[in-house]
Amino acid sequence: MGFTDLVDRLRAGASPKFPANASTLEYAQTLDSEDSLKHLREQFILPTKASLRKVALDGTIPGTPAKQASNGNGTSHLNGTTNGAASEDDSTPSIYFCGNSLGVQPKAVRKYLEAQLETWASIGVGGHFSNMENSPLVCWQDMAEDCAKKSADIVGSLPSEIVIMNTLTINLHLMMASFYKPSEKRHKIILEWKPFPSDHYAIESQIRWHGLDPSKSMIQIQPDDYYISTDKILATIDEHAEETALLLLPGIQYYSGQLFDIPRITKYAQDKGIIVGWDLAHAAGNVELSLHDWNVDFACWCTYKYMNAGAGSIAGAFVHERHGKVESDPETGRPVYRNRLSGWYGGDKSVRFNMDNNFLPTVGAGGFQCSNPSAIDLAALSGALSVFNMTSMNSLRSKALVLTAYAEYLLDEIVASDSSAEPPFRVITPRDPLQRGTQLSVLLRAGLLEKVADALVENAIVCDKRKPDVIRVAPVPMYCTFSDVWKFMQVLKKAVLA
Repeated sequence: MGFTDLVDRLRAGASPKFPANASTLEYAQTLDSEDSLKHLREQFILPTKASLRKVALDGTIPGTPAKQASNGNGTSHLNGTTNGAASEDDSTPSIYFCGNSLGVQPKAVRKYLEAQLETWASIGVGGHFSNMENSPLVCWQDMAEDCAKKSADIVGSLPSEIVIMNTLTINLHLMMASFYKPSEKRHKIILEWKPFPSDHYAIESQIRWHGLDPSKSMIQIQPDDYYISTDKILATIDEHAEETALLLLPGIQYYSGQLFDIPRITKYAQDKGIIVGWDLAHAAGNVELSLHDWNVDFACWCTYKYMNAGAGSIAGAFVHERHGKVESDPETGRPVYRNRLSGWYGGDKSVRFNMDNNFLPTVGAGGFQCSNPSAIDLAALSGALSVFNMTSMNSLRSKALVLTAYAEYLLDEIVASDSSAEPPFRVITPRDPLQRGTQLSVLLRAGLLEKVADALVENAIVCDKRKPDVIRVAPVPMYCTFSDVWKFMQVLKKAVLA
């Protein structure tokens, strides 16, 4: 079964049918040859086996010719070596399956940052309003809006429904400040059993901020063996509907990798009078989203995972257009809009510099912005988003479905080859391809985590581990290959079966 046939089956929710030789490197290479997105890998800088051993900066960039650097004793050596000569495979790109934590660096980011730095150095404050010829960037004043436009197709929204600002948790707080309005009757927030700790802290602190008791106002949906069915979520909504003010769930559960049914859950909760927000940290840039059509009230995401904008990069938020309206009171002429924590940069550009302290918010999500966003951060994000312009979320999702299915197939092969009473691991991510992104969470047998982690490091494989016993395997379609998946599995098999 070829690449296209596999995509068709997986998009239909069916199990893939791999041929008898699927466990071979030759088959993985065949899938690579059929991959229409393989050229995108050249848009990224992947750490190499040598660069992963770096302990000091030496002026070199992975994938470029090595530079000799002084070791402080008057002699020189290559970073990561002890004898001045790199081994044959030192320049080989690593296997990077950690894009669900931090994506690798797009080559465009350096170009965009250099353009920003040249603009700043050359014209100073004029960079706020001047579009420089030959620059990939717009003027600083318009950069957040430009990044919002470039993000619209990624999350399925109108450009005006996106604001690029702050970081993920700050945006969650800002959204809850506007959308979580507890009353004596409706005060509960429904979340899931194991949100990313920052989300838990944000929700808990918002409840306390309103003088409420988290033990009474936080409703956590418990899983059945790491899985939370949609029916269970809907049943929880039914049980607490009359007392619930907000439902806030992750699009993809970070630990298990489960993709939730966002449109169905959103409509069901809204029909009960509940505001619905989504944390899309592990979904944005990973799976296809249609936030506008799904009528989501608000959503937030980071841009350093599948969107590859760099560690701690500036984040994004979605506010549905119905919540971003700015109207005029017929009697006073004053603007009428959804209340929010306001700041200067949320003010409409037409009056922003009047300096008169009369807040007129920008129509749409931009009106929720508070501060002047970092032009450095926006330049990095703009460069990262330029790679998305070379493809589509439909194409990325199609490849991700096959990559993940192939990884699952090879994981099953490893388990089947083990004769011990207790399997070395099991995959806790749903087997249904439509209920997951590109991540497979592998729960190792107790005592294996450090052994596996050491083997991965020794073989220049970057993969996320979550204690006590989970590794999160995420072959990202923009820069990972089927051969990467096959090679990873050989290392894992040796580590768990030895």
